[in-house]
Amino acid sequence: MLNYVVDRTSFLEPFVVDVDVDAATMPKATNHLVRRASAMRGHYADAAALDELIRNGDPLHYEVFETPVPEEYGHLMYCISKLQPGRVGNEFFMTKGHYHTVLETAETYLGLQGTGFMVMKTPDGTFNAQPISRGKMVYVPPYWAHRSVNTGDEPLVSWCVYPGEAGHNYGDIEDEGFPKRVLLENGQIVMR
Repeated sequence: MLNYVVDRTSFLEPFVVDVDVDAATMPKATNHLVRRASAMRGHYADAAALDELIRNGDPLHYEVFETPVPEEYGHLMYCISKLQPGRVGNEFFMTKGHYHTVLETAETYLGLQGTGFMVMKTPDGTFNAQPISRGKMVYVPPYWAHRSVNTGDEPLVSWCVYPGEAGHNYGDIEDEGFPKRVLLENGQIVMR
C-alpha cells in the first residue's frame, strides 16, 4: 500500500463527466456561466453600439460549462467555453478576459469549433494573439491575461484546462483592458 500525505490536496474518487461535443455542452454541468451583452459593459470601445445591442434583446455573448473539482493545488479544472459570433460596432464578440489569481499558473484551450483568436497580455503590456480553431490548441503561459475573440460565423468553442488553484482575476482587465482590439475594417480582420 502506498504511503502518502494529503496536505494541500483533497482526495477524490475518479469520475466521468458526459461531454456533448456536437452541442458544445456538458449536459450535467454543475456550473453554467451565462454572459449576455449587458454583462460586457466597459469591455468594448463602442459603448453606444453595445447599449443598442442590449436594447435590442441583450443577446447571449458566451457560456462556460464546468463540473468543478476542488480549487486547490494538484487538481485540474476543466470547462467548455462557447462564444457566440457577432460584433459590437466593428469589434468582434469576446469574453471578458482574465488573469489567473495565481499568476504563476497556465491554461490550455483546445479549439473544438469555429474560428477566432486567443488574445493575451502580460502585466507590463506585452501583447500576443494566437489563432484558435478546430484542432488547434493554444497554450497560455503563466503571467498572461487572456480572452477569446470569435471572428467567425458560428460559435467559437474551446475545451479549457487549468490548475485547480489558478482562480480568475477579471478586475484588472476591467481596469486595464487589452493593448489591442480585434476589429472588422473594410472586410478585413485587424488588430488595433
